[in-house]
Amino acid sequence: MTDRLQIVLVAPPFYEIPPTGYGGIEGVVALLADGLVDKGHDVTLIAAGEPGTKAITLQTFEDPQGHRLGRAEPELLHAARVAGLLGDLSPDVVHDHSAVGPAFARDRSWPTVVTSHGPATGDWGEYLAAAGPEMYLVAISQAQVDMAPRLPWRRVVHNALDVSGISCQQDKGDHLVWLGRMSPDKAAHVAIDLAREAGRRILLAGKVSEPDEKEYFDREVRPRLGDDAEFVDEVAGDDKYAFLGGAAGFLFPLEWEEPFGMVLLEAMACGTPVLSLARGAVPEVVVDGETGFVRRHAADLVPLVDRLGEIDPSACRAHVEENFGPDRMVDGYVEGYRDCLASTAG
Repeated sequence: MTDRLQIVLVAPPFYEIPPTGYGGIEGVVALLADGLVDKGHDVTLIAAGEPGTKAITLQTFEDPQGHRLGRAEPELLHAARVAGLLGDLSPDVVHDHSAVGPAFARDRSWPTVVTSHGPATGDWGEYLAAAGPEMYLVAISQAQVDMAPRLPWRRVVHNALDVSGISCQQDKGDHLVWLGRMSPDKAAHVAIDLAREAGRRILLAGKVSEPDEKEYFDREVRPRLGDDAEFVDEVAGDDKYAFLGGAAGFLFPLEWEEPFGMVLLEAMACGTPVLSLARGAVPEVVVDGETGFVRRHAADLVPLVDRLGEIDPSACRAHVEENFGPDRMVDGYVEGYRDCLASTAG
């Protein structure tokens, strides 16, 4: 096995890489593609949209299919086109980040590494189990593994964030912020209630484009808005980091078992402490008492709002740099690729 690997990365078809707005998976894929190239590997990225990384890009769609997110057709057409493009390549390993990827892994001529970016329980867990042990299955948190211990996990590789272009803001306002996908799981409505109980203004930003997101927003979030709770629409790029960085704290009272939580890294990278619940991967990502406060019950977060000033913004930033930098993620995946190849050869 040579040191230089021929790697094909398969991205989901919905957002550009790197993303200009929403797109946590796409951001991770972009960092991985560039990091692998920088370490001397030959990387081909199969994705939708124009090239945006250092890898060679092969398109399945000229334009990302975010406007059709939630429909099966773009996923299936993407998968069919991926199969056709792979037929003209000779990679050492395929690393699939798409939802349909696991279904194709056992029939590929090359070893396939699959990263499960979403929950691995319920129907999705049954799907991963049915896909078989031929794929080299990677989790993005230990919590993901612990919630589905019967799946054929091979390793954990945390997601990463490049903080080099993100300012760590020392001067904070008194207000709180919430940022995420408009879903009951992300609990924007709970964040408003908690901020109001704590006597703090809260600003909310997020994606409200899919029908279920609009329905949740109209039912639970819009009626709660007022002078002390304002929705500012979706924010991206520098605007997102300014939004996060200027707040006293990032309030994230989620109501599901979060597989990872990229927004946690983004908030801490801006020097903003996190107030969240000990669900899913949150305790792996946020250090209680050092980069924020993590509790089991939402009501317990309210008195901690007045203690946010105890958290050093520089410590939040350093935690992300030291534990969730791109090099650590890239090295983890390269080790996974080599392990996958060795196990296949054996």
